[in-house]
Amino acid sequence: MLTRRLLLGAVGGAFLSPAVSLAGPASAVPFAEATSRRAPVPIRLPRPTGPFPVGTTELHLVDQRRDDPYKPGRPRELMISVWYPASGTGERAPYLPPLTARMYAEDAAVALQQPVDAVDWVGARSHAGLLAPVSRSWGRRPIVLFSPGFGVPRGLGSIMVAELASRGYVVITVDHTFEVAGVEFPGGRLEVQALPLGSYALLARESRVADVRFVLEAITRLTYGDNPDAGHRRLPAGLGDILDLDRIGAFGHSAGGITSADVMDVDPRVTAGIDMDGTLAYGYPDPADCPTVAHGTDRAFLFLGAGGTAPGGQPQTHLTERSWGLYWDHSTGWKRDINVPDGMHYTFIDHQALIPWFQRFFTVPPELVANTVGTVDPDRILRSLRTYIPAFFDQHLRGKAFDWSRALPETTYIS
Repeated sequence: MLTRRLLLGAVGGAFLSPAVSLAGPASAVPFAEATSRRAPVPIRLPRPTGPFPVGTTELHLVDQRRDDPYKPGRPRELMISVWYPASGTGERAPYLPPLTARMYAEDAAVALQQPVDAVDWVGARSHAGLLAPVSRSWGRRPIVLFSPGFGVPRGLGSIMVAELASRGYVVITVDHTFEVAGVEFPGGRLEVQALPLGSYALLARESRVADVRFVLEAITRLTYGDNPDAGHRRLPAGLGDILDLDRIGAFGHSAGGITSADVMDVDPRVTAGIDMDGTLAYGYPDPADCPTVAHGTDRAFLFLGAGGTAPGGQPQTHLTERSWGLYWDHSTGWKRDINVPDGMHYTFIDHQALIPWFQRFFTVPPELVANTVGTVDPDRILRSLRTYIPAFFDQHLRGKAFDWSRALPETTYIS
């Protein structure tokens, strides 16, 4: 089995982009074990801008009908978070579960070239109230599924997830167990990355699709008044009553963007999807052999690409990246392709806010900045993404039209 340390520089273990590894195994240990003489930097995330407070809860799901593809002989287990519009506040939920945060702190220390306690990952809080009361003022709410990139904890998409929840969506985030460095389960159990030797790309794609479809089954049970949590832990009252199973979208970053397209290819319940810089050919030497690419979609789909992640350092668009181009050509539904010329692979998740924040307190390695978020203006791109992504789901899950005729700051329309 490959360890998370061996994968750190190869698959972007959260803070390293696939294009850069700033520290090899020899230097990883000193950074991970060193301690800082100054107070840890607190995590400060941008507040969501919608009209609703945000609530959140987590569920432990066990699929007794499916053998875990990474741990044969065991049922597949998942941890998910449900973010929802609330009618009040509650104790702020942790940004990352505590054991996950400790493990993540070690990886981030290597990438940032700082002591392991330089950033207060364990004490970080999200902008969601834990078990906050559910808002029922608008009736049933559209559902949006979020799948993170390979090796990235689900919490690293919190900025956009909270934004959507504050605008009235129920957003469900998934940790894909044994892909991530660590997934924390109830009782303090931590399941660490366990990838098979050799190629696992197609295994991961298949497993992710099955994960998301099982999550859809679980939330369907919620609408029937059932509690799908394996331990039947308390859930916010009325959570199942606000779920609209007829309006479901999906978005994801990197491998999670691929998952959005893959799920749409096999599950008609998902009617709108976004791929944020995920190359659809993953696992297929010839993109034309990928079923998702070959089929395209007849439903709404939005590409959001970075400035230099396509072959040859070109912008990631359907004109420069072959799998995107084929999918575009084969898709008959509503489609748009928007590029962030000065952004990079992690522009689309929390790194785009976190790295500039850290730069206020210590020097972040220039190579990490360049290969992770690029030179895009962080405030302007956050405003643009907070416009595009909710507008896409508003249009296709709520029927609210948006003017797509002009590009917003820091972005370029490809089509």
